[in-house]
Amino acid sequence: MNVLMISRCPPYPIHLGDRLIIYHLARELSMRRVWIDLLAFSPEPLELADLPYYEKYFRYVELIPESRRPRWDYLMRLGGIGRWPRKASESWSPAMWDAIRRRISTYHYDVVHLFGGVQVYEFRHLARRFPNLIVPYESYSLFMERAVERADSPPQKAMLLAQLEAVRRFESWMFDGFDRVVVVADRDAEALRSLNPDLPIEVIPNGVDIEYFSPGDYEPEEPIVLFTGNLEYEPNQDAARYLLDEIMPAVWESRPDARLMLIGPNPPPDIREAESERVQVTGKVPDLRPYFERAMVYVAPLRMGAGIKNKVLEALAMRRPVVATPLSCDGIKVEHGKHLLIAEDTEKFIRAVLTLLDDGRLRRRLGVAGRELIESCYTWEGVAERYRQLYLALIEERRGVNTSSDEESAEDSGDNPGPE
Repeated sequence: MNVLMISRCPPYPIHLGDRLIIYHLARELSMRRVWIDLLAFSPEPLELADLPYYEKYFRYVELIPESRRPRWDYLMRLGGIGRWPRKASESWSPAMWDAIRRRISTYHYDVVHLFGGVQVYEFRHLARRFPNLIVPYESYSLFMERAVERADSPPQKAMLLAQLEAVRRFESWMFDGFDRVVVVADRDAEALRSLNPDLPIEVIPNGVDIEYFSPGDYEPEEPIVLFTGNLEYEPNQDAARYLLDEIMPAVWESRPDARLMLIGPNPPPDIREAESERVQVTGKVPDLRPYFERAMVYVAPLRMGAGIKNKVLEALAMRRPVVATPLSCDGIKVEHGKHLLIAEDTEKFIRAVLTLLDDGRLRRRLGVAGRELIESCYTWEGVAERYRQLYLALIEERRGVNTSSDEESAEDSGDNPGPE
């Protein structure tokens, strides 16, 4: 099977969550005789240096420099002008348009797979002659709704509400005409359906590399509370500040020996400056696994964002007992008290952390159940197979449509004699 993938980003580095799915899909599908040619926007010229980490999983890779998109371009399309380009000069990225056109003019593709939202949707005209799918990954309007709820001031809230309205208008029509729209969580699917009930949506979650994230037999002895994530990303910054300002001070009142570890690249100055004897802020680390192994409790106190939380999948895979907000569990079929502890508010979150710090038997039971859930439902092998089956279904659907169209054309022209 030959697939052309048009992506909003390269598949590396994989600590950036949206790149994780492209990397692992390509790795797994390449072992299933699915050959992927990749055309990806590359915001940074230095990303060419990452090619050796992933090019072996693709038959062809071309990185397209991503130019800055002017605000008037968004406003024009919101107004209905040039919403669906039909030639390179109408596209926001003529370079990507021409790269796609060259590939589809030269090679046969069974499926065209677009990864991203506003960055790639307008290449629909080039993709429509093939079975196709678009994977926006998450609903950005859902992301913005949650950002509005967390606004600190009336001016900020007013600005975010204006952005939310624009995003909703885009998502009400942006995915029209694609054979499938794939998101990673049911909440994201619900948000898109509320804006466009006719969308052919499928939900396929992310997975975990269960061989890489494989726990050892080490039993943590220190009361370490761990949070991981790209600290350049606003929802992760909000979660880290929530831990520092509201959750851990109350935990320390009962467990002054507890320590908080914040692991992830690009922490902003205020989080970096929170480092102390009780708080460790590492920045980017080469390997998360030793930190998971040392953690007595993993926490996911996210209050913003959308999509699925890879950090929670990884913690469960590492057999860590987890305390999470409901938002942190979007897209993951976990049960409170069976796989992890879900805390709806600050008081419950604090109590759940203290409970796990004090109860080794509960920690072990949750850890075992969490790992079993990952192995049964959230492996990259399983995710890749679902995509492969979706590719086959789209090909079959197109074959049926084309056959029906051919028969209708023959009947209309008198070339179909029918049964004697």
